[in-house]
Amino acid sequence: MIALADYNNNPYDLSGGKLTFADVYERLEKEKFPKISKSNQHGYNAAFKKAESLHHIKFNDLRKAHLQAVIDNCDKSYGTKKKIKVLFNQMYKHAMQNDLTTKDYSRYIEMPANDSGSYREPFTLDEIQLLWDNLDQLEYADTALIMIYTGLRPGELVEIKNENINLEERYLRGGLKTAAGRNRVVPIHKKIHPLIEKRMNDESEFLVASITNNKMSYYTYYHEKWKKMMDQLNLTHRPHDCRHTFATLMDNADANKLAIKRIMGHSAKDITDQVYTHKDINQLLKAIDLLDV
Repeated sequence: MIALADYNNNPYDLSGGKLTFADVYERLEKEKFPKISKSNQHGYNAAFKKAESLHHIKFNDLRKAHLQAVIDNCDKSYGTKKKIKVLFNQMYKHAMQNDLTTKDYSRYIEMPANDSGSYREPFTLDEIQLLWDNLDQLEYADTALIMIYTGLRPGELVEIKNENINLEERYLRGGLKTAAGRNRVVPIHKKIHPLIEKRMNDESEFLVASITNNKMSYYTYYHEKWKKMMDQLNLTHRPHDCRHTFATLMDNADANKLAIKRIMGHSAKDITDQVYTHKDINQLLKAIDLLDV
């Protein structure tokens, strides 16, 4: 009778043991995808495809060895393997929260050493000046400078809408990824103010638009715009290096640590909400104006 009462309260539990890995992913997709960016959705889908060997196995029959084999047999980069592990973590989190399983085997996955040589290399002051010197020659040099002076991620840059830019009060709203990062206020440094103003186009709703004035995908930005620009400048930076450059420059300028976190969208104990007052924005502007490069 107790079991029947439990089933009547939550009848889905009875079929939980029958759910396959693919079934649980489908449930996670419905729950999570409406809350995350398109690029993150693509990342989850790509990781799911890499775990094809698990798709038809009952989720409750999976063990650490099954998950570990997917990581160990993946011939892609460390970054790809890390995304697969994140997928496993999220699937088990969903399963535990919904009583679909009783143990989280994703916690025991062992990652290989990161020998990809992938690390963030900030732009030097000479390289930043090189970008300024080539503004008129290179169409997307301004986007690199905008990221360097705002700390925006490249995926966030292509999502920025003109309607969320306040040129008069020198700030924009944007951001992805975490609760602290989404829809945050980012102050506009005086040096890039004219770059943003010039790029704003009445024919497009996005700051960085495609040739048809629609939103430009990160793939297009990176492979067709960024790589070409780096080749022309004889540089080897990746777009995310701009964000690392911003963090380095702000730290060197002795900017307030909490202000840096708020601008970059990092979570912190001191950040309790996303409500910004004029006082908050003025403090962020004071912090950003410490950059004198």
